[in-house]
Amino acid sequence: MTTTQVNDSMRNGVDTATLFATLDAVKQAPEAAKFQFRAHNEWQSGTHNRSTIADFFGVGEERSHERTFVFDADHPAVLVGRDNGPTPVEFVLHALAACLTAGLANIAAARKVKLTEVRSTVTGDIDLNGILGLDDGVRNGYQGITVRFTIRGDAPADKLRELVEQSRARSAVYDVVTNGVPVTIQVDTP
Repeated sequence: MTTTQVNDSMRNGVDTATLFATLDAVKQAPEAAKFQFRAHNEWQSGTHNRSTIADFFGVGEERSHERTFVFDADHPAVLVGRDNGPTPVEFVLHALAACLTAGLANIAAARKVKLTEVRSTVTGDIDLNGILGLDDGVRNGYQGITVRFTIRGDAPADKLRELVEQSRARSAVYDVVTNGVPVTIQVDTP
C-alpha cells in the first residue's frame, strides 16, 4: 500500500478502509455484531463509587480493552457528597456527547467530509423533588436534555447538519436515553 493510499483511507482520524471492512464483515456474518459491554462498580464511601471497565464480549469471544479504565462518581458537597467525581447523571451527558461525536466523525469520514472542528455542550435539567421523594409527580431523571453542536468542515452547512442528524439516528446512547431499555436488577446476598 502506498503512502497516498494510507492517507486516503484516513479521514478525521478514522481508518475508513477498516470502517468499510467492518461493515462488510458484519453483513456477511451478522452474529459478529453481538456485543456485551460491562462496567464493574464498587462503593467507596458515602456517595462515592468507582467503576472499572476492562472486559467485553464481541465478535464471538471474550475480549479485553488495551488498558483498564477507571471512573469515579460522586455527588458534590451541596448534595451530601465529597465531589470525588462527576455525578452519575453527568456521565449520561458525557456518554451522549461522546457517542454523537464519535458517530459524526465516522459518518463524515465515510462521506469524504473533512472536519475541522466539532464541539458540543450537553445540558440536562433535573428537579431534585423527584429523587428526594418530595413530589411523586416529578420524575427522578432529566426532564429534558439539549445538545448544542458547533461543527465546521469542508462541506456546506446543510451537509454538516445532515451529518449530525445521521449520527443522532445511529447513536446507541441517544437510543438508550430517548427510548429507554429494559433493566434487570439481580441481588446477591450472603
